Amino acid sequence: MNASMSLVHVPGGPLLLPADEVTLLLRHLASHWLDSADADDSGLEPETVEALVGALTEVADRIDAECIALMPLSEEGEAGRDGGVPPPL
Repeated sequence: MNASMSLVHVPGGPLLLPADEVTLLLRHLASHWLDSADADDSGLEPETVEALVGALTEVADRIDAECIALMPLSEEGEAGRDGGVPPPL
């Protein structure tokens, strides 16, 4: 599995990762584990893999929920579905 991430350097601060890339990576890793567990000779216990996949998915879902909560409100007072970006004309 190959993965690349965009790093954002904040002068005097930590390196930052875009949340959408982090959640994509977590979900990709979970999917890869499921595929590996399906192989007959993997030696992986399905129950353990399912628990790990569930944990990764839960973390990704929490990150997504936190990001949605931080989205700017639209004129109607609701979080915009598109991150506050106006629709194309």
